[in-house]
Amino acid sequence: MPIDPAKAVAAEPRSAEISWDHKDVQLYHLGLGAGIPATDPDELRYTLESRLHVLPSFATVAGAGMGVVGGLSAPGIDIDLAAVLHGGQTVTLHRPVPVSGRAVSTSRVAAVYDKGKAAVLVLRSEASDADGPLWTSDAQIFVRGEGGWGGDRGPSERLALPERAPDATVERPIREEQALLYRLSGDWNPLHADPEFAKLAGFDRPILHGLCSYGMTLKAVVDTVLGGDVARVRSYRTRFAGIVFPGETLRIRMWAGDGRVQVAVTAVERDDASVLADTLVEHS
Repeated sequence: MPIDPAKAVAAEPRSAEISWDHKDVQLYHLGLGAGIPATDPDELRYTLESRLHVLPSFATVAGAGMGVVGGLSAPGIDIDLAAVLHGGQTVTLHRPVPVSGRAVSTSRVAAVYDKGKAAVLVLRSEASDADGPLWTSDAQIFVRGEGGWGGDRGPSERLALPERAPDATVERPIREEQALLYRLSGDWNPLHADPEFAKLAGFDRPILHGLCSYGMTLKAVVDTVLGGDVARVRSYRTRFAGIVFPGETLRIRMWAGDGRVQVAVTAVERDDASVLADTLVEHS
């Protein structure tokens, strides 16, 4: 079997030094669609170095995503990358992410689950600097065709939405070139840029990065419910339920209460097809 769960989980963690500065943060924010209107004071917090704060989802690209890269090449894992899907993402903040920094990122396979027709790898990346832990990032990776060995199925929690109207609904357009800009933060998969490659993968045109939708959604929650204060975010998780194409519009519905915001994200132009599900922002 290409995946040896015991060997993968028991493997020594891999560590690497990562660093970032205000340019990396600004580029990431611009890749999420920040800066419209360009002179809006609320948008300048994402684009102007003298006022800059860091959206916590930046943790998924700081150091170009070392946790996912390291995890897929860990001992006990030998898989076809064409069978890999990003199934979900969680980021837990231990304190606000600084505008510039240097840290050690340690990545490992935290768990391997048997879903029958697929395996799920939980790739965990933990970043710490001289002052202590910064964030923990868990990527849930589906590997099609690699399940069925009789292992633990793992959690399958679904987050039911409140049975009432959302407290806020916003729509966020995805620019035609947005995937081209977002990929400069480190995800160079041609699926998001090359029409021919996208066709080989079964799509009629390139799709937007799931983690771009993830970041756009958190920005909408911060700006709409949390008063624009990124430091209030404690954790953020989602399940990637569907794709979205550049040029489409995200509809982001939010239900707030008791230190948490539940979110549902859909693609407006495709009859509100689900994009992000089981999405929760926990905050102070």
